Amino acid sequence: MDQVVVNRVLMVAFHYPPLRGSSGIQRTLSFSRQLPTYGWEPLVLSASRSAYPHTSSEQACGTTIIHRSAALDAARHLSIRGRYPAWLARPDRWISWWLSAVPTGLWLIRRFRPALIWSTYPIATAHLIALALHRMTGLPWVADQRDPLTDFGYPADMRTRAIHHWLEHQLVRHASALVCTAPGALRDWSGRFPELRNGQLALIENGYDEASFPAPGGQRPAQGTQPFKLLHSGIVYPSERDPTQLFAALAELQQGGAIDAASFKLLLRDSGHDALLDTMIRRHGIQNIVELAPALGYREALAEMMSADGLLLLQASNCNAQIPAKLYEYLRARRPILALTDPQGDTARQLRSAGIDTIGRLDSLGDIKDKLLNFMRLCHSGSAPLANDGHILQQERAVRSRQLASLLDRISAGRNT
Repeated sequence: MDQVVVNRVLMVAFHYPPLRGSSGIQRTLSFSRQLPTYGWEPLVLSASRSAYPHTSSEQACGTTIIHRSAALDAARHLSIRGRYPAWLARPDRWISWWLSAVPTGLWLIRRFRPALIWSTYPIATAHLIALALHRMTGLPWVADQRDPLTDFGYPADMRTRAIHHWLEHQLVRHASALVCTAPGALRDWSGRFPELRNGQLALIENGYDEASFPAPGGQRPAQGTQPFKLLHSGIVYPSERDPTQLFAALAELQQGGAIDAASFKLLLRDSGHDALLDTMIRRHGIQNIVELAPALGYREALAEMMSADGLLLLQASNCNAQIPAKLYEYLRARRPILALTDPQGDTARQLRSAGIDTIGRLDSLGDIKDKLLNFMRLCHSGSAPLANDGHILQQERAVRSRQLASLLDRISAGRNT
């Protein structure tokens, strides 16, 4: 499709290449690549490279106009012997970015005349920058909420939580649209903020980028000469993806002879918490069947998903109103998925809508044992459920970019009438 750019949007995003190691990169990167197809030219305002702990040149940004402004990571740049004042990291460790990004954003607005401002969380400073630019220029503001700003006991620091509560009210008061990535998040915002205007909430889920995937592979039974490879790709959060009952279930299955090192291997790729998980794994005596593996490049990680015998998804009930971004890549990988999550949460609902019912409870040792053994039987026989091609195509990020463009069109048209 030819690109017909008629408007510009200023996109304020911390998670953007060359940062490596955050799934949030893929959402903003895809939007910035694909929005021109639907009539919107992105101007990306991001942080300086020094703000990122890990970088990679793997993912190119194409012809997108990108401007970076100075940002310091309080934990790395402002600490002495690993300690720094808490106020330097409220609402997050990159609050210093605000000081340079607001003037840079104003310069971009004067030079390029964007029609709207878009910002994305979970780096709250990005929203604070967008809020300031909106208040100074009057440009409509779209706030992309990939994660909740507040939850029970989150943020743990009370002063940071107070800032997040204040920012929620600013979003409701000033943003032309609040974009959520899961239906439960929409319900949560609606329930807590009855003053939200009609049409202010919008749902644009996460997705996958077709161009990043290698040639598709079909489902195949696990090879009898190799251990069954169950892969979890990505961060294992100690609370939100707590593997305690999973590790206990694996220990009991191994002790009972149902699995062993010759028949089963759980690979935890780029867990983000290797030291903690290694202690748990050794305590359960399952280090012979559970492997902690380092991060891969993005395309390598996708290729690994497509070669696994099964893909493991973890999501605790305290995240029922969220869907892991990894789920959409799992669907596209066309490999069987075992989801350990709350059956009543949005993650389970999304899987069931795709025709996948291999779901167990993350907090139930007994359920995990039963569901894992049944999952392996289905995979060995080649009968594990997979999403159909039509459902998978609807999860492509080009579809999400079209949805965002339609939202921007609506807001822009409303401003001009």
